[in-house]
Amino acid sequence: MAKKKPRPTPEPADFLPHLVDAHTHLASCGARTPEGIDALVARAVDAGVERMCTVGDGLEEAELALAAARHHQRVYAACAIHPTRAAELDEAARERLAEMAADPRCVAIGETGIDTYWIRHDPESTAPLEVQEEALRWHADLAARAGKALMIHNREGDEHLLRILDDVPAPPAVILHCFSSPVSMAREAIERGWVLSFAGNVTFKRNEELRAAAALAPPGQLLVETDAPYMTPEPYRGARNEPFLVGHTARCVARARGQEPEELVLEVSHTFDAVYGLT
Repeated sequence: MAKKKPRPTPEPADFLPHLVDAHTHLASCGARTPEGIDALVARAVDAGVERMCTVGDGLEEAELALAAARHHQRVYAACAIHPTRAAELDEAARERLAEMAADPRCVAIGETGIDTYWIRHDPESTAPLEVQEEALRWHADLAARAGKALMIHNREGDEHLLRILDDVPAPPAVILHCFSSPVSMAREAIERGWVLSFAGNVTFKRNEELRAAAALAPPGQLLVETDAPYMTPEPYRGARNEPFLVGHTARCVARARGQEPEELVLEVSHTFDAVYGLT
């Protein structure tokens, strides 16, 4: 049997200034200490990344995200309970998340949302739909009360998401992180004023529809992200992701939109500021 070729070591794309990573998980990348955070951010800065938002998918990671944001001026936090873990949103978690939402280094409530994929494929491992819905409603209300963006995880839940967000207080912004829905959903989201955030899966060869969705988003409604350590962009798909690789995704999105990468990156940087209330 032929041996598999060794996977190439991920390298950043050609340097682009003013890059941002709108959604990453520093703790899951292994950056859990001040020294680890500093090292990871330094690697990103060397690739042109100026700022990033690190995200909690449960209370423990949310605490680490906020601690990272308090530690490093280039890092901001989003805090919430992931929909697959929505059963963990007890009263104590709600009280703590409300405290986090009031912190100026917390710029978004997320990631929350709807995930029916795991309900269908492994229902024992995830929260039921009704529990996810109740958690999303609570997080949306918190985002509206705190004046923070609502960061959405949406995996095969388009219809539920549209229905629920029609019936909750409107936050200042809604971000569909790691956008992976059809072009029809992209059009609907854009019409509603939501922001589409594209991760490394937009670079995958088969994902022409995602690139078409990226081409539709007007300035002010488009972000790029890594979702690190997941969703590593081509040509390093399958390797461990980090914020320093976001330039590959930004360049792919620029090509899909017929823009120069430098122009796209400046637009995305301005959107990062506006959506996360940094202007």
